[in-house]
Amino acid sequence: METQQKLQYHSRGKLLLTGEYAVLDGALSLAMPTCKGQVMNVLEDSPTFVWESYDHREKIWFSMQSSDLLAEITAPKVEGLPAEEASTRLTLCKLLRTLLEINPLMASRLAHSKITTHLEFDRAWGLGSSSTLINNLAQWADVDPYTLLFKGFGGSGYDIACARASTALLYRLSDGKPQAYPVRFLFPYSDHIYFVYRNQKQSSKEGIALYRKVSKSKTKLATTLSHLTERLLLSQTIADFCDIIDTHERTLAAYLGLPTVKEQLFADYRGSVKSLGAWGGDFLLAISACEDTPAYFAAKGYQTCVPYSEMIYNNKG
Repeated sequence: METQQKLQYHSRGKLLLTGEYAVLDGALSLAMPTCKGQVMNVLEDSPTFVWESYDHREKIWFSMQSSDLLAEITAPKVEGLPAEEASTRLTLCKLLRTLLEINPLMASRLAHSKITTHLEFDRAWGLGSSSTLINNLAQWADVDPYTLLFKGFGGSGYDIACARASTALLYRLSDGKPQAYPVRFLFPYSDHIYFVYRNQKQSSKEGIALYRKVSKSKTKLATTLSHLTERLLLSQTIADFCDIIDTHERTLAAYLGLPTVKEQLFADYRGSVKSLGAWGGDFLLAISACEDTPAYFAAKGYQTCVPYSEMIYNNKG
């Protein structure tokens, strides 16, 4: 009896250190792949299509089965499903539909596959549940992951660049085309950098909608943040690093008409705090030369404070 071959794919999560929002309009941004990502296993020659998604504790959080996948993804059946499950099902069907639009030859293989996905990070952390899945599917189907992202969902694409990266990278959109440049982030005090989870998620779509509503020059903002990105990559002292991210925070705060997160919540922190991604949720970057950063944030009720070395993937080879 022939044994089914298991195919396995892995993609890394992402964090955007600079250029949030403005990366959509050509800003040069510093992005980092994370140590943890998502694994996708595929068993082909399954009698029916089976999909199972597992969280970082190996607990199943979503499943879907269909004996007629093409019909299902064309007109997903979500009546009577809980809101989150219905939303996930619609999103997955849209992703698979887009995949087959790009590569129609995958239809039969997809319809007869058992696919299991395994997140290595907490789903609530916002480190790229979608981008890691898109990149894994693209590897299996031999399609361009950026095309799959842009055609199906939109976004800047920096998360796809991180999914495939083994070092930090500079990322920008040039005439709508993604450009990613691997770089060495050689900041000598990275052991003073922590990533603090805010205990809440923020919708990227809502954040982008707010940014799009602002009528001020996006080109000027992108230019300013690009210069700050270049400076940050070359910074060699904590004081310089803090000055750059403080300027980045003030620049975006003025543009969006919002207070910085430090002004709002952490004014007594003896260091610098920067929002990462859509303002208001997910992770913060905190750095200080003198503060016990984990103790400070724990006292404020923020228990998840991840050191740079544990969060950011860095292939030193």
